[in-house]
Amino acid sequence: LMRRLSLRKGELDLLAGCPPCQGFSSLRTLNGGRRVLDTRNDLIFEFLRLVQDLRPKSVMMENVPGLSEDRRFSKFCKSLQAMGYVGEFRILNVANYGVPQRRRRLLYMAGLKGCPEFARPRNNIRTVKQAIGKLPVPGHSGDPVHDIPENRSLKVRALIKKVPKNGGSRSDLSKRYQLDCHKSCNGFHDVYGRMAWNDVSPTITSGCFNPSKGRFLHPIQDRAITMREAAILQSFPRRYRFPSTGNKSAIAAMIGNALPPAFVASHAKKIKQWVLSNSR
Repeated sequence: LMRRLSLRKGELDLLAGCPPCQGFSSLRTLNGGRRVLDTRNDLIFEFLRLVQDLRPKSVMMENVPGLSEDRRFSKFCKSLQAMGYVGEFRILNVANYGVPQRRRRLLYMAGLKGCPEFARPRNNIRTVKQAIGKLPVPGHSGDPVHDIPENRSLKVRALIKKVPKNGGSRSDLSKRYQLDCHKSCNGFHDVYGRMAWNDVSPTITSGCFNPSKGRFLHPIQDRAITMREAAILQSFPRRYRFPSTGNKSAIAAMIGNALPPAFVASHAKKIKQWVLSNSR
């Protein structure tokens, strides 16, 4: 790897990554709070191996907040400390960094000459309306990512129309209008919920095109958010081009599994400043 990159040990300014986080997600432990055994959880040690081999000047690792309570993370931090790294982790909400979305992430930063600074939170948040309120109605907008059609049954379309506009939920409906599977379920109240104009969106996931997976209905239009809207709520640039527009699930996976670019950019600027100041 180092030969291919034309790197010598210690030359790399930053090693950044996110070992697969599904195994640490709290959503996977809702069923009775059972401990989840997921072999992907051990991939954090592959990231550690890269740090050992490359010995970068700085390290940034992102993951779900649940990682902080796992013994593997504790071992990871102690291993970096033993190599001379000074590190710190924080659990941050990306909504405080220019992302119009509520999403809590663990961010670990470390350096060989001290810990890089974390970016400071902003004083104001960007709302759903500010982010997607001026987009044209999908269907014939000319943006293929925005115009990917929905495929809903008549029953589901009728249910969506009944959900109150601007932040309404299926819980606002009488039992008569709720789906049978919802009548016996006391959890997941965001399912078939609408986003609110004057708030941030909920966490954008790979299921963001499906109202049965969360609060992914448009605030006032009777539909789920489009893939362009999901991308913007994840803070992708307005005209970001995805590899293909023919597979909605594939695009949703790319969007939902990404770390919001605006959040990354805020901290990347701090790391760049740190690297430059420590290279003199």
